[in-house]
Amino acid sequence: MADVKISAEIRKEFGKGASRRLRREDKVPGVIYGHGTEPVHVALPGYDLMMALKTSNVLITLDVEGRQELVIPKAVQREAIRGFLVHIDLLVVKRGEQVTVEIPVHTEGELAPGANLLEHVLNTLPVEAEATHIPEAVTVSIEGLTAGDSVLAKDIPLPKGSSLAVEEDTVVLNVLAAQAEAPAAGETAEGEGGTAAE
Repeated sequence: MADVKISAEIRKEFGKGASRRLRREDKVPGVIYGHGTEPVHVALPGYDLMMALKTSNVLITLDVEGRQELVIPKAVQREAIRGFLVHIDLLVVKRGEQVTVEIPVHTEGELAPGANLLEHVLNTLPVEAEATHIPEAVTVSIEGLTAGDSVLAKDIPLPKGSSLAVEEDTVVLNVLAAQAEAPAAGETAEGEGGTAAE
């Protein structure tokens, strides 16, 4: 996993007005917490942070005015319409420490022939992994699955050093039968023509 380095400055001003001023300067307000320490309020460079967050569960070495902190994103708030970063919570982690994170679930392969639909019951899988070796995603094969089949958490191969942080029998994917189209207006189930009152 890539280790991203970002510089941050400690925030002295708080409130909506201060946060708006920061965002006008292309900075994102954030808070660092964890390991029993007092939360530290920081401002981070918007572009660098946005690029780092393209990798899920990215490990960031944060330079906070000369002090190094190893952190992972815990909660990211984005503006609903334009999607820019509004605020971020960063969790302090230590090398060798186990952390619980949500890993994106990717699929490969094709469902069995027929008009079946794949339902993602979970888009991410909760796993426990070493803080400096968090997997970017997990991939599961859906090859040949048919309507009524499910993929459970225990069926998904995890990278070495990772373990499930959810019940083994939790349904992650379901294969559904496609719904038959309802007859169009003026048609009966048998076909065109005729009315219900014949």
